[in-house]
Amino acid sequence: MPGYKVHLTGGAVLAAGAFTGAFFLGLYKPDLFSGAALLATACLAALFPDVDTSSKGRGLFYGILAVVDIGLMIMGQWQWAAVVGLVAMLPALDNHRGWTHTWWAMLLVPAVILGAAHFALHPSVRVLLPFYGAAVVGYFSHLALDREF
Repeated sequence: MPGYKVHLTGGAVLAAGAFTGAFFLGLYKPDLFSGAALLATACLAALFPDVDTSSKGRGLFYGILAVVDIGLMIMGQWQWAAVVGLVAMLPALDNHRGWTHTWWAMLLVPAVILGAAHFALHPSVRVLLPFYGAAVVGYFSHLALDREF
């Protein structure tokens, strides 16, 4: 099975290709910050299915979430920090290669996370949809590299 570096690279490459296609087709033209946030979302989603194991990818995933969570708390963004905390807890719900390695989790996990963000914080669906797409693309890259399809 591929390691975290392969999953991270695969997620980044597939996401960059998807973003480039969307940009040149005129479907979505994010600013630089949003583009970086979308790429980070795809990369985190590419690592997500394996964070229930003792791996370097797990340390990287939780390290990034911890930094983001602390930053949100410093900025007083408590509700967003709670959403990040929810993301961090999800992999602990089952064993490795359980629900995290299924096609339906690829679609459902980002929907649940962004749904929670939408109902708690009320950003528009239009703002959240690109992040849903980025998460699904990153998650898909992981499952494809693990040959789960």
